[in-house]
Amino acid sequence: MRSIAVTLVAAVYMCPAMGQKPAPIASAQVVQEVRDYRTDHEDRIVRELAEFLAIPNVASDTPNIQRNAEHLVEMLEARGIETHLLPITGRGPVVFGKLIAPEASRTVIFYAHYDGQPVDAAAWTDGTPFEPVLRSDAIEVGGKRIPFLENSAKHTAVYQDDWRIYARSASDDKSPIVGLLAALDAMRAKQIPLQVNLKVIFEGEEEAGSTNLAHTLELHKNLLAGDLLITADGPVHQSGRQLVFFGNRGDIGLDVTVYGPVRALHSGHYGNWAPNPAMELSRLLASMKDADGRILIDGYYDDVTPLSDLERKALAEMPVNDADLERELGIAKPEGAGKKLVELLEEPSLNIRGLSSAYVGEHAQNVVPDKAEASIDARLVKGENPHKKFEQIAAFIKKQGYFVMDREPTMEERRTHALIAKVIDQGGYRASRTAMDLPVSKALVKVVEEATGDDTVIAPTLGGSVPMYIFEDLGLPWIGVPIVNYDNHQHSSDENLRLGHLWRGMEIYAAILADLNW
Repeated sequence: MRSIAVTLVAAVYMCPAMGQKPAPIASAQVVQEVRDYRTDHEDRIVRELAEFLAIPNVASDTPNIQRNAEHLVEMLEARGIETHLLPITGRGPVVFGKLIAPEASRTVIFYAHYDGQPVDAAAWTDGTPFEPVLRSDAIEVGGKRIPFLENSAKHTAVYQDDWRIYARSASDDKSPIVGLLAALDAMRAKQIPLQVNLKVIFEGEEEAGSTNLAHTLELHKNLLAGDLLITADGPVHQSGRQLVFFGNRGDIGLDVTVYGPVRALHSGHYGNWAPNPAMELSRLLASMKDADGRILIDGYYDDVTPLSDLERKALAEMPVNDADLERELGIAKPEGAGKKLVELLEEPSLNIRGLSSAYVGEHAQNVVPDKAEASIDARLVKGENPHKKFEQIAAFIKKQGYFVMDREPTMEERRTHALIAKVIDQGGYRASRTAMDLPVSKALVKVVEEATGDDTVIAPTLGGSVPMYIFEDLGLPWIGVPIVNYDNHQHSSDENLRLGHLWRGMEIYAAILADLNW
């Protein structure tokens, strides 16, 4: 019975009249049809998203990640999507699905991840990262907590565009997944045929570096035949306009630990004599950049692949909203020596993502710390090798006089070397970029522009990192079409989704499935 139900549901999407390939429906018409559907089904869509968000999804929490995968299978199969779990030992599986339109000649694959960043509940305003909260607007502008709406016989729930759902992965990436599936629901209800075959790849360890994705997909390469991969990861442009991007930066992580005495010492009895590792680490980190943010590590910019003429043209046409961002974020003077944000995203970066040494605040103690630690990430651009980038940073630390090692120092090593740094390579991956002048690239931009009324920003590169190099190696061109608000607190506390962006995202994804043709 279940098989029959799946077949019947799928048939609504797939079967053109008289056995002929259906003609594409204009994007503007698709947008209106989906909008009409959505206004009558907002409660169901929001409820499905809230139920999904309520399942904890930190990548290292394998039991709950498995729950997320099983929940995704239910969501996909409810739409008639043939679903397979591609297992990963000790991790959550890759969730693969496909929905075939018999007359379609092209296949589009959607990629998103269902895991999320770790959480510190105490840092969240509501203290409930896995209990979705609805607010009337962003917390920063005074958004108040309000109840989720319910449909009744007397009225249909209406969610305002500016209302926001607060929860881990509300934007990164569970809402794009729900947006895609809701778009399919709308197409079925409005009898809008699929113009392409659809496949989905939903990953459960992206926030942990996607260390198993390449191997897993290689084992199941027979499932991945397609003509285009669309990644839903990332936010729209900071101007609030829809974004289509053709590249993303790579990423590496490393930990640096600098050592002082073998135990923390009384700062009165030993200060001015015992070397302070927090001070030494501060000097080391400060030496890596100049006052304008230019990275001073030898060879750091040498391997960057220049942008093409078309990419430079797209970069020049992107909105310049740096002044607005400076006001919004309280920044008096940005780094970059006057370069625009969009220009700086085309360069490799070096970021201190965390520092730790002894204690601060109400727990502060008058001590000389025994050690100081920094967690660093470096974003890579096209042409750079992750291992070489790590070696450049490690060589710089050694050049500053440090004895560099990858383990805890022995007592003899402490007595021998005045400066010791343990430097741990956490791995990473390279950047990737798809040519903007491919027929499929032009066709996708055309559909999204028509779906948004030409309110679309075209970018050569997204600032963030997504493991698209894996699909590049599999021979798949890929393009990014994110849908969530740029001020979503991605990777931090109070992550949120503006509902108006989810509604628009449904329309855009439906237009792609119904009108993409090249």
